[in-house]
Amino acid sequence: MTTQDQIKETVTKNDVVLFMKGTKSMPQCGFSSKVAGVLNFMGVEYEDVNVLADENMRQGIKDYSDWPTVPQLYVKGEFIGGCDIVTEMTLSGELDTMLADKGVAFNAEAADKIREANA
Repeated sequence: MTTQDQIKETVTKNDVVLFMKGTKSMPQCGFSSKVAGVLNFMGVEYEDVNVLADENMRQGIKDYSDWPTVPQLYVKGEFIGGCDIVTEMTLSGELDTMLADKGVAFNAEAADKIREANA
């Protein structure tokens, strides 16, 4: 199976996937830590893929999405974006709406707390 096939399978078989440096319990860069922190705090169930463990995956995800940086968030097979986009969507409430529209469970009170803390 090619790296591109692995990526496609991962994003289609899991509702939410975060390609990141490190893991959700041990992020290895600030941007990955920020996105994982938002998802963890909001109680979103997601698959984490450590791109540092496989150089083919690290480059492959950038090619797959045509996006030059990691982390990368996918919801129901759709590329959402990286750290800046996820942060903006969280603070605007757009992430809540998108997750709800796609049937992904999350803690709305936790999302509200993130916005309150950043107001």
